[in-house]
Amino acid sequence: MYRFASVAILAAGAAFLCAQQKVYIEPPHDSGQGVTPAYEGWFSNSDGSFSLLFGYYNRNLKQELEIPIGPDNHIDPGGPDQGQPTHFLTRRRWGVFTITVPKDFGGKKLTWTLVANGKTAQVPVGLDPLWELNPFKDATGNTPPSIGFTQAGPFVNGPRGQSQALSGTVQNPVPLTVWVADDASVIPGATRPKIPAVTLTWTKFRGPGNVTFAKEHPSIDDAQVQGAPNPVFSGKSSTTATFSEPGEYVLNVLANDWTGDGGRGFQCCWSNAQVKVSIKK
Repeated sequence: MYRFASVAILAAGAAFLCAQQKVYIEPPHDSGQGVTPAYEGWFSNSDGSFSLLFGYYNRNLKQELEIPIGPDNHIDPGGPDQGQPTHFLTRRRWGVFTITVPKDFGGKKLTWTLVANGKTAQVPVGLDPLWELNPFKDATGNTPPSIGFTQAGPFVNGPRGQSQALSGTVQNPVPLTVWVADDASVIPGATRPKIPAVTLTWTKFRGPGNVTFAKEHPSIDDAQVQGAPNPVFSGKSSTTATFSEPGEYVLNVLANDWTGDGGRGFQCCWSNAQVKVSIKK
């Protein structure tokens, strides 16, 4: 009896508090909302340094945002530019980029600040032991796909990835080709899904103009690779990107295995790679 009375009192108190604070749950918006930076956690590197992993949440359903490096997009101390995106896709994006900090980083902090549609959001980050993660192997032994820019590699997996430099001209498609490999791992005892072992997604990460991909999710054709770890599955994928304005661009290619989109909180198993493209008239 007393338990039910207590529950009733708590419920009444919560309702009164909500009424006093006028808490409303707003419906989703197509545009006009802010972007919240997200800290995913940190992991150790072989040289003793650490990588801080970031994502973000664009609260708009349709509005992609351009937020140049500067007062509205900065990471401090040491910024404003520490490799963060300036083009923000809609909704939640996991494991988008990393910042490497030295082995003596200790209890220091970095803060990423974003201002979008007049709304300011910040996230302070550090090496709290509770935020340590392992993006290179999950509890079942699964590892991320590996990405290379040539058939012979080098192949790199995980969120830090590697980069390639290309050049082109406005309105002329720039070829984008990658080779991928994966261990095609599944939970012990499970049957392998009847879907591709690896899927790719190309997006704009930075740049002054619009980027149009011939295929944002290009298929992967079977192909042998050299030097990739555990290549149970391997293949080659090609698409093109067309740029509307001259300038310096960064494109991102995301490789997901069967576990899905960017870890979704588990932080394994996906890989990033970037292509820096210099576009002239």
